[in-house]
Amino acid sequence: MAATKTDGKAKGSGKGWIGALALMTLVAVGTGGGLGTYLVSKVEKSVDLKKKDEEDKARKVLTYSGDLSLRSVGPLVTNLADSGDTWVRLEGAIVFKIGALPNPDATVAEIRQDVLAYLRTVSLAQIEGASGLQHLREDLAERVGLRTKGVVRDFIIETLIVQ
Repeated sequence: MAATKTDGKAKGSGKGWIGALALMTLVAVGTGGGLGTYLVSKVEKSVDLKKKDEEDKARKVLTYSGDLSLRSVGPLVTNLADSGDTWVRLEGAIVFKIGALPNPDATVAEIRQDVLAYLRTVSLAQIEGASGLQHLREDLAERVGLRTKGVVRDFIIETLIVQ
């Protein structure tokens, strides 16, 4: 007879268990809250880092050679002149001397619009084959040079998809 009854209750049965349960609950709440805060801060740092990497990719200013810089124009999607169901997607870049463009972002936006307008006038037959691609590249480089008064030295076609 280990437990003797006093006032109708067994010795050590109620208060000890409730205290242990309350202590364990507090430890669990504290651990869960701390882990949650830690994980949220890690996720926020990861998202911020990913956004920064995407912004850096979007700007994509690389040293080309010496004092030249390569700047991505980004993807352009439009339909061709000869039919409404033939689409072209072009990604390109411009080459310019560092510091020659006072506002490169505005210049890139103007070049995007100019290239897009030009692509809408091109037919599929004009860009077929190696010579068609070469003529397209030369025409775009010439238009970009005229748009920037010779500041931009070259226009590079990175990808061209016709569908």
